[in-house]
Amino acid sequence: MKLLSGRRIVLATLALTCASGLFALPARAADNAKQFIQSFGTQLVAIVNSPVPLSEKKTKVLPLVQKNVDIDGIGRYCLGRYWKIATPEQRQHYLALFHEVLVNAITDKLGEYRGVSFTIGDVSKSGNEDSVNAILMRPQQPPASMQWVVGYDNGQPQVVDVIGEGASLRLTQRNDYSSFIARNGGSVATLLSALQKQLDRHNQSTN
Repeated sequence: MKLLSGRRIVLATLALTCASGLFALPARAADNAKQFIQSFGTQLVAIVNSPVPLSEKKTKVLPLVQKNVDIDGIGRYCLGRYWKIATPEQRQHYLALFHEVLVNAITDKLGEYRGVSFTIGDVSKSGNEDSVNAILMRPQQPPASMQWVVGYDNGQPQVVDVIGEGASLRLTQRNDYSSFIARNGGSVATLLSALQKQLDRHNQSTN
């Protein structure tokens, strides 16, 4: 099973880009989504580019990610059809594990990035979600184009997906999780065990 890839998620968290086949938003909705991503991206890039120690960067990024990314919503999506068959206790445990795994994947790679900047492009709409296009610039690397998807299920704009390197973060992760559970007899408990082992290894390596 491919558990959350650090490189994929960091790029997803830093970069933002375009989707095809989507229709234009009304100006006000487009402005709101663009302003949200501009603010979130500017704060994130400022932390990444700062000269402070990595531990301090992680401390600063954590509340920013928790506020601006719908981690629980992404987690439910990633569990797919198995969310319905999971017990209430398994759901609660899974979301707690997913939250830690996602945040770790984002924060662990921060030290690899300096001199980052980005530009925001047009905004398009798919259903109830807005897609903000942007290009990430990193020193000595080609520009990275990705799509930052904004949802409003919690009554405020939050990032619900990022499409980059030709793939949707949440769809790719859902496919990975579903395949893993299916190979293990449809048991959600096996996924919880695998996620817990991943976190245990992470904690051992950082202590």
